[in-house]
Amino acid sequence: MDDNLKSKYEELADLIFPDVKETLEDLEKRYPKRNLKEGACVTRFAPSPTGFLHTGALFTSIVNKKLANQTGGVFFLRIEDTDRKREVEGSVEDLTSQMKKFNIFPDEGVISKDEEIGNYGPYKQSKRADIYRICAKHLILKGLAYPCFCTPEMLQKTHDYQEAHKIVPGYYSVYAKCRNISIDDYISRIKSGEKYILRFRSMGSHLKKVSFKDGIKGKIEIAQNDQDVVIMKSDGLPTYHFAHVCDDHFMGTTHVIRGEEWVSSVPIHLELFYAMGFKAPVYVHIPNVMILDGNSKRKLSKRKDKEAAVSYFLKAGYPVESVNEYLLTIINSDFENWKRANRLVSNDEFEMKLKKINTSGALFDFVKLNDVSKEVISRMNSDEVLKYVLDWSKEYNSEVYDIISRDLEYSKKIFALERDGAKKIRKDIYKWEDIIPTFFYFFDDYYNEDLKDKYDFNIDSKITKKLIKDVIENYINVYDENNDKDQWFSNMKAVAEKLGFCTNMKEYKESPDSFVGSIADFSDIIRVAITNRHNTPDIYSIMQIIGKENVIKRFENAKNSI
Repeated sequence: MDDNLKSKYEELADLIFPDVKETLEDLEKRYPKRNLKEGACVTRFAPSPTGFLHTGALFTSIVNKKLANQTGGVFFLRIEDTDRKREVEGSVEDLTSQMKKFNIFPDEGVISKDEEIGNYGPYKQSKRADIYRICAKHLILKGLAYPCFCTPEMLQKTHDYQEAHKIVPGYYSVYAKCRNISIDDYISRIKSGEKYILRFRSMGSHLKKVSFKDGIKGKIEIAQNDQDVVIMKSDGLPTYHFAHVCDDHFMGTTHVIRGEEWVSSVPIHLELFYAMGFKAPVYVHIPNVMILDGNSKRKLSKRKDKEAAVSYFLKAGYPVESVNEYLLTIINSDFENWKRANRLVSNDEFEMKLKKINTSGALFDFVKLNDVSKEVISRMNSDEVLKYVLDWSKEYNSEVYDIISRDLEYSKKIFALERDGAKKIRKDIYKWEDIIPTFFYFFDDYYNEDLKDKYDFNIDSKITKKLIKDVIENYINVYDENNDKDQWFSNMKAVAEKLGFCTNMKEYKESPDSFVGSIADFSDIIRVAITNRHNTPDIYSIMQIIGKENVIKRFENAKNSI
């Protein structure tokens, strides 16, 4: 660039940014390179405050945080709030609080509506205007940015023409009407008060290719950018493309991990990085979280799918560990094998590998989530379950909270129940909102409500109402809450034999017509009389928990209802 042209660009840059005196060199001093060990990754989660925390965003943030943590790097949260029209009030509070609930704590960045930590902020783009202005002025001085005076109506007219003639739409080549205006004209039109935005002067051609190495997909070749994209809007704030380049450079981001829909934007971003004289980060494009819709897959929809919002899982009472662990199963294909071998080890110890992230859409599967959640809950003790249920119900279901907190020792006994009396892991709960539907029979309020539909003594056609009454009447006479389990079962067998039930299942299967029923049928009558359910945990333990007075009362009610 000759001295005369350089002088003209300086005049233009000073006219547009008269108060900008700092340079890129000043910014480099303000934000020095991070002092991290070799191989440490600096990643970020950078949502826009346009609504709730999306499940896909949680998926992305887990990948970002895991890569940073396992390499001894830094994970930070940046809020990209330059599009004021789309901003939803309260979004920052929701985003930060929900991330905390899912144990996603940034090392730097925004941690609440009004708080941030770290030395590379501000971490809200709306507060970084001086940085963008310095960078934009730098591009003008290099002749790589210019003012555009095109009105929305003019742009729409160009777009309509391109569509009608099947021309690739956009602001480029001959359709970039302000690209080749003389610098003197730029200056005079600005001085006359014309409104303008700033565009990047692209040097690319869609006929040529640019290649880059994606952190998951490997080498990708794609057409160069030839669009003169907007970098600064009329309100003085940057567009996403320009802000991304400035922020991720001065924040020291090494890996930009984002959804695969951004692959097509890489040529724009690479050209901007190179134009600024910056080293580009490693781009890692992860699959979108998908859902089955009929026979095809589609992205999770904010409008259509309840599971698109992480708040759904919180309200339903899925432990956050369950959701995070499930997402790890679709992040890395070898996580499940690792977890089976390290059942009680923290998931923080699992080493995520970018190369093992599935390049096709990650399918969200409720059945799998529920299975994972059952396993997570089965690893908890009764104290932990009680705490989780109380915390959840206090926030989302006051009725359940009142019931559970009425007698904490009683509630803890319920959650400590062994399944079928054996030392087995119980796996009949996968979310806290199922606590009452699963254990309603422990609480008279819900148990009596359930009995509006009467007792379900539908066991076997041979089991008559008279026989059911006889079972209850005879069993009441021998029931002793002080019996241990062996004596309890012995008494049950004695009553069963007396009434004609077979207490040996092998014998019963060989000659079922010789008996009124099996010991299993006898036990089922006792179970239904106490719980009005055919499938429950160990009935002996249930009777021990609810106590003799309640057991006798329920036996009497059941007998009288027949």
